[in-house]
Amino acid sequence: MSVGAAVRRVRAYGGQFLLLAVLTLVVTLLISGVPRLVNRLAEQGLRTQLTSEPAARRDLSYTTSLGPGAGMSVAAERFDALAAEMPPQVRSAVTERWYSVDTAAARVVGPDLAARNLLVDLGLRAMPDIQGASTLVEGTWPSETYVPDRPIEVALDVDVARKLNLRAGSELRIGNTDDKGRLVDSTPLVVIGLFRPVDRANGIWDGLPQLLQIIAPEGDGMPFVMVGVVAQSAFNKRAAAGWPIQSNWRYRLGVDRIDAQKLDELIDGLQAMQRDQPAGLTLTQGVDVPLRAFAAQVNAARTLLAVIGAGVLATLAGLIVLAAILAIRRRRSEFALLRARGGAATAGARRSLAESLLVVPVAAVCGWLLGTLFPGAPDPTAPYAAAVTVLVTLALPLATLAVPAGGAQRSDLVRVRPSARRITVEVSLLVLAVLAAVLLRRRGLTLGEVDPLLVSVPVLLAVAAAVLALRAYPWPLLLVSRLAARTRGSVAFLGTARAGRSTVAAPLVVVVLAIGTAAFCGVVAAGVDASRDQAAERLVPADAVIRGERLAPDTLDALGGVPGVRAVTRVLNEPDQRLAADDLGTDARIGQTNVLLIDGPALGMVSRESGVDLPVPAALGSAQPTSGPLPAIVSPAVAADLAKAGLDRSAFVSVQGERYEFRVAGTQEAFPLLPENTARFVILPWQALPTRVTTPVPTSLLVAGDTFDAEALRRAGDEGQKRYQTVGAVTGKERPIGVTVDTREQVRRDLGNGGANGVLVFGFVAGATGGTVLGLLAIAFTVLAGARARGQVLSRLRTLGLSRRQWRGLLLVELAPLVGVSVLTGALVGAVLPLLLNPVLGLSAFTSGTPVRVAFEPGLVAAVFALGAVALGFAVAVEALNNRRLRLGEVLRLGEES
Repeated sequence: MSVGAAVRRVRAYGGQFLLLAVLTLVVTLLISGVPRLVNRLAEQGLRTQLTSEPAARRDLSYTTSLGPGAGMSVAAERFDALAAEMPPQVRSAVTERWYSVDTAAARVVGPDLAARNLLVDLGLRAMPDIQGASTLVEGTWPSETYVPDRPIEVALDVDVARKLNLRAGSELRIGNTDDKGRLVDSTPLVVIGLFRPVDRANGIWDGLPQLLQIIAPEGDGMPFVMVGVVAQSAFNKRAAAGWPIQSNWRYRLGVDRIDAQKLDELIDGLQAMQRDQPAGLTLTQGVDVPLRAFAAQVNAARTLLAVIGAGVLATLAGLIVLAAILAIRRRRSEFALLRARGGAATAGARRSLAESLLVVPVAAVCGWLLGTLFPGAPDPTAPYAAAVTVLVTLALPLATLAVPAGGAQRSDLVRVRPSARRITVEVSLLVLAVLAAVLLRRRGLTLGEVDPLLVSVPVLLAVAAAVLALRAYPWPLLLVSRLAARTRGSVAFLGTARAGRSTVAAPLVVVVLAIGTAAFCGVVAAGVDASRDQAAERLVPADAVIRGERLAPDTLDALGGVPGVRAVTRVLNEPDQRLAADDLGTDARIGQTNVLLIDGPALGMVSRESGVDLPVPAALGSAQPTSGPLPAIVSPAVAADLAKAGLDRSAFVSVQGERYEFRVAGTQEAFPLLPENTARFVILPWQALPTRVTTPVPTSLLVAGDTFDAEALRRAGDEGQKRYQTVGAVTGKERPIGVTVDTREQVRRDLGNGGANGVLVFGFVAGATGGTVLGLLAIAFTVLAGARARGQVLSRLRTLGLSRRQWRGLLLVELAPLVGVSVLTGALVGAVLPLLLNPVLGLSAFTSGTPVRVAFEPGLVAAVFALGAVALGFAVAVEALNNRRLRLGEVLRLGEES
């Protein structure tokens, strides 16, 4: 068997081999390119999430306890040692690092401070590399040459110094204070220079306490606290004198050094560092929180992509099988002649294998190389591509062995009793699908990993549904055909009769797979979108929420005057409160609890004005001031603890210094304004609070309105917070932290952006688009598989007087049941699969912890009808083009196959 002969046959049947090559190219392209694209989207999402948060959150900070120490030399030696002890995956991600040594803040006095009546404590810090990160504004840097009896030289940030009335040359004394606040054991100190940071965002300034800020007094009679820089030699002298010191080593992870593909390894490394802290050191880090959140999203997205990818690849595999069968059927007479001339039973298969070897490997290599052009890091998918290439190469030879090599045969006859082999295969398939579904629900999926059996559950269920549809498909059509036989005209009878007798097993399975994948993506995407709306309403059950420390009561009236605001209500949230057993404050020995005060009627009105369906519990909405305990809605965990302690009818809780008695009036699993994972809370009706000496003030305000300016809300909130907080008359006190304003629209937008949402959206769009396109292609295969037989029937009917209009009607009647059944079955599979898979996909990582609830979507019905109409029109167009190419008169030649 020469290569030249095989090349000539490939050229002779170029269209069929081109189709097989294109399908092979698409499969290897997906195997090679999609993982790269997913990795690229994951990297971009991780970069976006990390850069959107404060850079200091990526710090790993080791700190010693305050006490006697050896000074800077030991700190410098341990600086490199701590980095060397880090796990490799953590150490490789560190891009910046700093260390410093501080003394405990001590009282400083001097003429410049006394002029403003300032009470100030000063901490001294030795810190390398500070001169390169700042610029001297006045004076000089502290001298590294130690001179006995010289005052301690300290450099201050210029803004800090001016707020405290200090300047270069200010003379101070530093020391401890006695019980009466008088300075004892003081040491002279001079402000030798003032500096300004070159870049305030430089991580060198993020050490605590900060060099560039003043710590405001915590109460009346308390001092301001600031930090100044001293030379290492002077610091070592103080450490040797027994001053208590504290060392700090900070290592910052670089955004570009954190690999999304190795995120689990990095998290494990951070956990190991937290577990195996060196003796005498405390490790503080918070970077694992956003990394874990992102890892949960990526793992959920990858699991979903595996399910979608299984559906798409199974559809492509079905298309390849259909293409191979269609190609072999067109060459059936060739293989029959080869066998009649004495060829072996495998002669046709060997010929097909030689032809496949000329086409499939080349197409597979081209697809793989095209996939390598996609941006992103590769995955080790080369073995999968090689396996696919081998299987596709064998598709034609196996189809040659499977398709009978005899003469023309009728394929429009429906056997009354299927063969035992077919029944066994179908029953086995149904049993396997049910067992896989049960196993999936019991064992679940390991997010981020691919279990071949469990990921293939959607494919198995789709194939099982297609088998059931195949079983039920012909019988209603035969009944309709019999009814149509009693009516006038032949179009309905002939169309339904041929539709009922057509053999569409493989094509129907492929169409159901494709449409099921597309519908699955659409339904899950709609469920995630609806759950994000619920999450946004839970976080902001109004149009906007203003959160602060404590807001003056008249802030509600001020907000009412902001243009666009229709209604405002107050909320008070006090976390980590202890419940008491009596009015004296006896601890009830119940865990810490979140306390939430809401104005029930006002909250209901604001939520309605905002278009939010927030059911306020009746016990809170109708509560009025009484002499008895307040009705409270509590979480099940709190209710169980109170019942166990016998306090469910009377317990006490402290709110802003006042103690209130409450009773359990009902329980709820969750409530808006509380985080999703809050398991312990007590909600009290604000409007029913008894009159006390002090009245609670809100910590948050809910706003209903439209077209309001969020910045105007922020200004009103800041002013309300300032009016409540008593600002001391002492110059230099830091301003209170400003309020935050979150609009429901912005929260909803944030839930849909950032993180691994790019991977999720890619999966939905690619799955829906790919499933729809492949479904239409499978319908085209279905039409082409029976096109020659329909052409013969059409030509004979045309000779008997069938008009062109009747021909179109006949074509529609014959193809409509096939298209309708396949699209409807696929849509039904796509709608049912989310109900099965949703609990194990972990998609709540994309909805701020709100469970994703997949329900019936009315839009699915419209989409199914639209897709069915498009598919039917596409099928008719394919049939018309094929008939025009075949020249219908030629298909009546003697010996033409069906």
